[in-house]
Amino acid sequence: MIIANSNQKKPRIVILADRDKVEMEDEIRSKFPSTGNTLVICRSGDPLDLDDLAVVAPHAARSIVVLAPESDNPDIHVIKSVLAITNNPNRKADPYHIVAEIREDRNLEAAALVGGDEAIFVQGEDLIARVTAQTCRQSGLSVVYTELLDFDGAEIYFRNVPELAGATYREALSRFEESALIGIKRASGEVLINPPMETRLDLSDEVIAISEDDDTVVASSGAPASFDQSAIRPGSKSEPLPERTLILGWNEKALAIVRELDNYVAPGSELVAVCQRDGARDELAALSKTLGKLRVRFSESDITNRGVLEALNPEQFDHIILMSYSHLPIQEADAQTLITLLHLRAIADRRNVDMSIVSEMMDLRNRALAQVAKADDFIVSDKLVSLMLAQLAENRDLDKVFRILFSAEGAEIYVRPIGDYVATGIQVDFHTIIASAAQRGETAIGYRLIKHANDKDQGYGVKVNPKKSERIVFAPEDRIVVLADD
Repeated sequence: MIIANSNQKKPRIVILADRDKVEMEDEIRSKFPSTGNTLVICRSGDPLDLDDLAVVAPHAARSIVVLAPESDNPDIHVIKSVLAITNNPNRKADPYHIVAEIREDRNLEAAALVGGDEAIFVQGEDLIARVTAQTCRQSGLSVVYTELLDFDGAEIYFRNVPELAGATYREALSRFEESALIGIKRASGEVLINPPMETRLDLSDEVIAISEDDDTVVASSGAPASFDQSAIRPGSKSEPLPERTLILGWNEKALAIVRELDNYVAPGSELVAVCQRDGARDELAALSKTLGKLRVRFSESDITNRGVLEALNPEQFDHIILMSYSHLPIQEADAQTLITLLHLRAIADRRNVDMSIVSEMMDLRNRALAQVAKADDFIVSDKLVSLMLAQLAENRDLDKVFRILFSAEGAEIYVRPIGDYVATGIQVDFHTIIASAAQRGETAIGYRLIKHANDKDQGYGVKVNPKKSERIVFAPEDRIVVLADD
């Protein structure tokens, strides 16, 4: 939010929590020595108490974020907090813009009744499950999601571009040098992500684009940019094959991840879960009866034991998901994750094989330590949920976009071999990549250079929204990032 506020006039972030004011200020100061032009104000009080709530003037706020507290029934607290705002006797006449965090899916219906059209609820567990399920099958996808969700770099904007009225979506794709078109928002509010290429834009429509800023979403005049037809490679879709997935560790998101995986894999796929967690075996057994494509097996073993991992032959799995034991203290949970990662890397090096590993980390600061194990992707759950809440607090229309992107139905983000789209080893510009993807009904939004896959300073090789005229030579192992329906 501090980054998003950098071009605002006298922005304020006001925090109300049932914690000591000085402690909150000290904690914020330790993480943010400078808050730029944003003034952060902390107040101690109960968000459910109308008198305490009045101290922070919620009725004057541009947006309100309600976080789930660290308690036994956090959703009840969130729902009551939203109710205290929307049903306040001193509420404002205009609608509120509330973004709230919900932990349990079963509480969403009650929350929606309380929030009505004034509140958007983010179910963090469900979000992380979907991201993990998608990322484990596509290396680099977590970096793409983080790039889209944070405010430092490319973001998603809505903008009316009258000069595109009457143009098809395909024609509009090549009219932006510094933005990557991903869809259309109709005047009715309907959001179309990666619509059919022949879809025409109306005068009142807004384009949905990835760009550095809203004022960089500018269409070029004249005809769509040219491209190199000779560099385009004909695409061919192969039938999906059964996959083997290994889950190491267990927490409250595991069952949701398994359910999500069942939406993506081919029939006959297998999942093996290995952990030491009370109740995990029974939970997985009950879930397995509802799955359509996955066969599941369970082993109660210590995932930090090198012998256990060796016996699993992890290199024989297509995907490995390493989950944190969230019932442990954060640093202890991340330490176990790191030990397991190091064992897996040692096994891979000794057997001279590659493994596709997605690892969950509880503390973002521990990601740097885990880099030595060279996992393909890291999911930092709290960070992704926080980024989502911040984005929605800035623009409620993004809720429709995110619901499409993070769902198993409709358009999603895919990371695919670049050689299936354009010739490698020669210079091509991104206009040519856009044209190749468009011929398959897909929207190209970026690429990944595998040579930088472990380089933080190079964004782990991921480049979202590159300049379209910039020419680059791709290697056969590089990837393209596209929006596609399958």
